Amino acid sequence: MTAVECVCVFSVVYAFRNNSEMGTRKKGLEFAKHISEIIAKATGFEKHLEKVKIIGGGDGVCTAEFTVDKEHLNKGGGLHGGYTATLVDMVTTYALMSKPCHPGVSVDINVSYLKGARIGDEVVIEANTLRAGKNLAYIDCVLKHKKNNAVIAKGTHTKYVNFE
Repeated sequence: MTAVECVCVFSVVYAFRNNSEMGTRKKGLEFAKHISEIIAKATGFEKHLEKVKIIGGGDGVCTAEFTVDKEHLNKGGGLHGGYTATLVDMVTTYALMSKPCHPGVSVDINVSYLKGARIGDEVVIEANTLRAGKNLAYIDCVLKHKKNNAVIAKGTHTKYVNFE
C-alpha cells in the first residue's frame, strides 16, 4: 500500500469511527432523508450529487433519481461518462451503508455504457448490495430512463470494508 493509499484509508476509518452518519439501519423515507442530509452537508466531491434525490433504500439497497441538466453533459450533449461513474460509486456506497456496513474504500468499479441520456431526461439509479463479507463487499447498480426503463448503464463496485 502506498503512502497516499494509507492516508486515504486512515481518513475513511477516522471519519467512520468519529461520525455516526456512516452506517445506518434506517429504511425507506428515513433512509432517503438521512442520505439526503449527508449530501446537503457535503463540502467536498459529494457536493456533485446535490441534484440527485434519494428516493428510498435500506437493507443494502439505495434508489435515487435525477434529471439530466447542463452540468451533467459531455461536449456531445449526452450524459457524461465520468458523472455516470460517480453515480455508480456514490449510490452503491449508500446502498452498502444501509446494511449497515462501513462505507469502505473502492477496490474495483466497472461501468458499462449501454444507452445515452440527454438534457431533461429523468434517470433512476438502483443499487443493490449483493454480498457484504468480512473483507469485501460487492454491489451492483443500474441507471435507467424513468419513462421506459431503458438501461443507460450498468455498474459493479467492489469495496474493502474490514477496518476493525
